[in-house]
Amino acid sequence: MNQGLYIGKRNEFIDRFTQSSAELRLLAKGDGTEVMFQTVRANETVFIEPGKVKETMEFFYILEGEIRIDTDNGQSIMKQGDYFYTNYLDKTVEFNTLTDVALLYVSTQPLFGYISETIRDLTEIAKKVEKKDSYTHSHIQRVKDYAAKIGNRMGLSKEKNQNIVFASLLHDIGKINVPDEILNKPGRLTDEEFEYIKRHPGDGAEMVKKTSYEYIWQIIEQHHERIDGSGYPHGLKGDEILIEAKIIAVSDTYDAMTTDRPYRKGLSSIQAVEELKRLSGIHYEKEIVDVMMNILIEEGVIE
Repeated sequence: MNQGLYIGKRNEFIDRFTQSSAELRLLAKGDGTEVMFQTVRANETVFIEPGKVKETMEFFYILEGEIRIDTDNGQSIMKQGDYFYTNYLDKTVEFNTLTDVALLYVSTQPLFGYISETIRDLTEIAKKVEKKDSYTHSHIQRVKDYAAKIGNRMGLSKEKNQNIVFASLLHDIGKINVPDEILNKPGRLTDEEFEYIKRHPGDGAEMVKKTSYEYIWQIIEQHHERIDGSGYPHGLKGDEILIEAKIIAVSDTYDAMTTDRPYRKGLSSIQAVEELKRLSGIHYEKEIVDVMMNILIEEGVIE
C-alpha cells in the first residue's frame, strides 16, 4: 500500500458510539479533522452547538433520508444530496429528522471523543432511573427537546443552552431513591408519600455533584420551584430561580400533563396549554410559556 493512503471497506471504522436513537462512526482522522458517518432515527431533534474553537467548521451531507432545519429565516426541508455546514457559529442550530437519516459528517476539530463521552456519561446515569420507571426515559427526551428549543428561541448563551440540555436529561435522576411502590402507585399519593417525591430534585442535585456535570446541580435542584414560591424543595421565588430551571419547569409540566400515567389519562395539548396559560405569571414565567406556545403552533401541535 502506498504510504499515506488509507482504504476502508463497508462497515469498517476507527471507533463507534451507539445509542438507542443514533449511531456515530469515526471513519477517518488527521491533522485535527475528523470524518464521521452518523445515523439518526426518525422524529429526533439534533442540536449543533457553537464550538469552543469558533472557527470550527462542521459539514453535513445527507446520504439518505429527510430533515427539517430551523433557522432565523424559517424552516428548510432537506433531502438526499443536500448539505449544510457551520462555521463561526454563534448560537445553537437544531434539525429534526423527518425519516431515518444517514449523514456524512466532517469536522475540522476532533469532536468524536467529546460527543461520545458526553452522551455515554449521561446515558449511564439516565439508565438507572429508566430501570425503575419506564415512563421516565421517554419523558426526559421530550423535556430535553422542548427545553432546548425554548432556550434557543429565547437567545440564551451557548453555556446556558448546553446546561439546559444536560440538566433536562438528568432532571429526574433523583427518582432513583423513591420507593417503587410510590413511584408507580396507581392512585393518589398520601402527604407522606408525596414527601418522598419532593426529595428527588435535591437527591438528583447531590448525585450530579459527584460527576463531571456538577456545574448543573442547581438547575436540577430547582426544576420544581415556582415563581410564586409554591414549589419545592426550597420555596424559591422569582429571580431566585435560575432561568434554565424555569424553562425546564415549563417543558416538564407540559409533557407530564399530556402523558398517560397509571393513575390518570393525559390531557390534550390544548388543555395543557390552557393550564400553562392559567398559571403563567404565577407558577411559570410568562415569556417562557409564550415561547412554548409558539413552538407548539409552529410544529402543528396546536392551532
